[in-house]
Amino acid sequence: MQPYQLNIADAAQKISARELSPVELVQSALDRIEAVDEKLHAFVLVTGERALEAAQVAEQEIAEGRYRGPLHGIPIGIKDLYDVAGLPTTSSSEVRQDYLAAEDSACVSRLTEAGGIIVGKTHTHEFAYGVITPTTRNPWNTDYIPGGSSGGSGAAVASGECLMGMGSDTGGSIRVPASLCGAVGLKPTYGRVSRHGVTSLCWSLDHVGPLTRTVRDAAIVLNAVAGFDPRDDATSRLPVPDYTEALNDGVTGRTVGVPSNFFFDDIDPAVEGAVRAAVEELESQGLSVREVQIPYADQMLALEYGLVVPEATSYHQAMLRERGERYTDEVRIFLEAGELVLATSYLRVLRMRTLLKRAFRQMFEGIDAIVCPTVPATAARVGQDCFTFPSGAETSVTEAYVRHSAPANLSGLPALTVPCGFDATGLPIGLQIIGRPFDEQTVLRIGHAYESATDWSSRQPDL
Repeated sequence: MQPYQLNIADAAQKISARELSPVELVQSALDRIEAVDEKLHAFVLVTGERALEAAQVAEQEIAEGRYRGPLHGIPIGIKDLYDVAGLPTTSSSEVRQDYLAAEDSACVSRLTEAGGIIVGKTHTHEFAYGVITPTTRNPWNTDYIPGGSSGGSGAAVASGECLMGMGSDTGGSIRVPASLCGAVGLKPTYGRVSRHGVTSLCWSLDHVGPLTRTVRDAAIVLNAVAGFDPRDDATSRLPVPDYTEALNDGVTGRTVGVPSNFFFDDIDPAVEGAVRAAVEELESQGLSVREVQIPYADQMLALEYGLVVPEATSYHQAMLRERGERYTDEVRIFLEAGELVLATSYLRVLRMRTLLKRAFRQMFEGIDAIVCPTVPATAARVGQDCFTFPSGAETSVTEAYVRHSAPANLSGLPALTVPCGFDATGLPIGLQIIGRPFDEQTVLRIGHAYESATDWSSRQPDL
């Protein structure tokens, strides 16, 4: 096995035992980028020289007994919404081609303090306003999209260009690309991780988190980045547990809800079959299952867009007037539409969201998590506009992907996607686990139990 094929936990074990050098691991990732990124276009910018210098420092620190932990010497990709001091933050847009970050974002600072080594910045759908990431391709089949908006991070992790990628999630932008690329994606609870220094799409829905190869790796990253930050008023002061501590405790005695509506209404049969098989596997391990009804299902997308559209336009208002011609047509049209949303409409959506969050709290009475499909269909072909489901329903690609992601964004609940199979064309399928507020431990524990009983997460695309 090549170093770039390792997961974080295994690479960390080898590094701490002096069986693997950070320089060797980082060079392996850079060689992989050189070999495959011409096909994938996952990276906006590759920082090879800077990464190798950091790897040499890490190697020296470890040799001197100053090992910082499981991220020390690990090559990581950073979504190009995150500020990294001295590097551009373009948000994959011509609008910000001249923007150079003066300081690290909170997450980047915490990751580098933990010893993580940035090998480059990954593509996003322009300003994270979409679920396709047009610049990037899916490593399982380059005729297909990687999902978005963190498509660059999803493709980079799945293809071995880095061992972990940071993403952001406003309407599924961590979970969608993780699912479509066959990776693990974690959207923590709203307020669990600081968004300081990350370009915003919609401040009331934005979350940041990792895309990794395994659930344990996601827990390792969350240990490093979680916690209060006075620069982000939304962050919580709740203590941060060790998210790796209870991963092996199993699921006996836990209860999950499987939705009887919404998540299985319009869905590809291959996705439904894989997800229901995953539920059966968890049941065989002692997990109890009961049906739940998703509240406000018929209003979910209206609430999601009712927040995203006006908040995104508010953030972009000055740039839209000064450099509007530099936006892609797709994103500019959305931003211009946001100027037509009435304040009264926006306030009604905020009130409805309060009711939705209250209803979700009631739904979680007696259950530890919800288990459901991450997205209703696998990756769309490049240029594909719609899905047609067996019911006859025709849905846009964007609507299909956002539909299953929006509930966890609107409620602010933690959500994890774990690979649970492949369709007939060889494209990955994701299992979504949504938990109680700030109970990432249980979400990760359920995901790890499933992952440990299957080999889906260990499979890698042949590039």
